[in-house]
Amino acid sequence: MASYKAPIDDLRFVTRELLPDEGQAGLPGSDEFTPDLVDAILEEAGKFCETVLFPLNRSGDEEGCTYENGVVRTPAGFKDAYEAYAAGGWNGLHADPEFGGQDAPNTVYTAVQEMICSSNLSFGMYPGLTQGAYHAIHAHGTEEQKRAYLPHLVDGSWSGTMCLTEPHCGTDLGLLRTRAEPQPDGSYRISGTKIFISAGEHDLTENIVHLVLARTPDAPEGTRGISMFVVPKFLPNGDGVGPANGVRCGGIEQKMGIKASATCVLNFDDARGFLIGEKNKGMRAMFTMMNAARLAVGVQGLGIAESAYQGAVAYARERLQGRALGGPRFPDRPADPILVHPDVRRMLLTMRANSE
Repeated sequence: MASYKAPIDDLRFVTRELLPDEGQAGLPGSDEFTPDLVDAILEEAGKFCETVLFPLNRSGDEEGCTYENGVVRTPAGFKDAYEAYAAGGWNGLHADPEFGGQDAPNTVYTAVQEMICSSNLSFGMYPGLTQGAYHAIHAHGTEEQKRAYLPHLVDGSWSGTMCLTEPHCGTDLGLLRTRAEPQPDGSYRISGTKIFISAGEHDLTENIVHLVLARTPDAPEGTRGISMFVVPKFLPNGDGVGPANGVRCGGIEQKMGIKASATCVLNFDDARGFLIGEKNKGMRAMFTMMNAARLAVGVQGLGIAESAYQGAVAYARERLQGRALGGPRFPDRPADPILVHPDVRRMLLTMRANSE
């Protein structure tokens, strides 16, 4: 049976020994987040990942998300796990205290992120996309937009997405066709279809904040004419949510893995949106989220590598085949575990070295 043990000692070694003190001194939050406090955070995150997220990893992938009439439901246990995650303050670990965050150093948040990716990558996609949306709005939004969205993204009651890809264009975003029609009140009406939108629709939060790339009627061709808009699933209404916006999920992808993460088709039909940053400068704004996502994908790979290594070691301890070169290590068994064989140990050590 698969198992996961949070590598707290390894993470502690990185944060305390491997990273030079002079490189961390002066970074935001470093003074308040003492080594003892960081240890406590890592230990609690490790417990959450081991006891809450990892047990849902296999069942979530086997059950997957379900789609019916525009509604997406996550697998059993995911909603309770997300509520516990948000209640624990993990969503705002390194966010701005002005909006309810804890302002932890990014090294601490990244260590927690690695454990989440190791224990349940599907789950990690939901708060991961939210973090990206938070960074983009924090960097490029107006003060009014920050007050309207960031506290909810930080406390986990709302989640976020990034909406770039369209059916006819992927990485060549200069070809996108989603339109943004300006309105007298300063808002825009967004119409178009986006595909492959991770966490685009689900039942974990009361609202979903979409960051959408679109083109205004007078925009120049290519990427120079792209603007970024915030398009919430439900329009903000004071401290909560108001009426539904014109965005609807048209289906979810049938994938080979991470099936508990909803990858959606989103249809925008005169949805009300609001410009983030400057008009025709949307690519610059979106790269704040995209660059954070690129780093996060690297952490995902590291997390999966750690989980794969642990699974391989556990299997090598259990699988019996042959005898050790120097004679039986476990004479009371019909064969020795394959961990005793030099080439198996070489492969396992190579995995560990690559992860390091």
